[in-house]
Amino acid sequence: MGGPALAVALAVLALSGCTPAPVLPEPQVDGVRIVEQQRAGERGRALTVSSRALGRRTPVRVLLPRGWTPGSGPWPVLYLLHGCCGAGHLGWVDEGGAERLTDTLPAIVVVPEGGRVGFYSDWVRGPRWETFHIEELIPLIEAEFGAGPDRAVAGLSMGGLGAMVYAARHPGLFRAAASFSGVLDTTGDRSGVRRLLSENGEDTTALWGEPDGRAWDAHNPARLAGRLGGVPLYVSCGNGDPGPLDPPGATGDFEGALLRQATVFAERARAAGAEITTDFYGAGTHTWPYWERALERALPMLRAAIGA
Repeated sequence: MGGPALAVALAVLALSGCTPAPVLPEPQVDGVRIVEQQRAGERGRALTVSSRALGRRTPVRVLLPRGWTPGSGPWPVLYLLHGCCGAGHLGWVDEGGAERLTDTLPAIVVVPEGGRVGFYSDWVRGPRWETFHIEELIPLIEAEFGAGPDRAVAGLSMGGLGAMVYAARHPGLFRAAASFSGVLDTTGDRSGVRRLLSENGEDTTALWGEPDGRAWDAHNPARLAGRLGGVPLYVSCGNGDPGPLDPPGATGDFEGALLRQATVFAERARAAGAEITTDFYGAGTHTWPYWERALERALPMLRAAIGA
């Protein structure tokens, strides 16, 4: 409605004693927009986002802080990144306790999709997850929900790689980063990444090219650790043996290999002057109970870093 028709409508409202609701501008973010938004529980918003970088629509879950209202802010933000091959972004909500653990957190929590084996990267041949998250989603969350510049990022397994890579490749964008059982030395275990790609039906060279290519180093947290001096970091990992949070009869798994990667990363980050907290807690497998506990343990550092 516009022109004379709008004027007539406003005049009718004035005569009837009603005040029209203010017309709020739609968020204008180049290349990305919310095409659907639904309530998901008391604090949640289930978004469907159209992304130019991905060339398709993708889901994002947002948990709003208590006291949030349209137009409020700026709010601190915590981005939670998921691991590979399983439940996707909703794992943090359905299995990782994100909603419970952040119930009193005065910050927006954003849980984006990152692909089954997306590795939080712009693929050599394929999706551009890094561009979507960094250049499209962050500005969209700011425009739509009043998010501010105080951000932290945390992730599990593949998402642990994403958290550290994003913090290292985009200096100043995140105030802190945390990895739980993260993939933190990809060039030290190229075969593991390639196996995950193959098992999920992907060309093993489509992500970062050939294994000896420079793109592998450019997305390897252990190689990027030198860029993280001065950034508060949290790194946790078990050793793969069944531990106190495993059910009776549980068997060991590959978590021990990730512990070796985490140790290498922590040593390099500490040498670079990073303010790093490590929780190498011994017995524990690559499963949700340990990641939920890790998020709970990391939250005091994360919330302090973003002023929440």
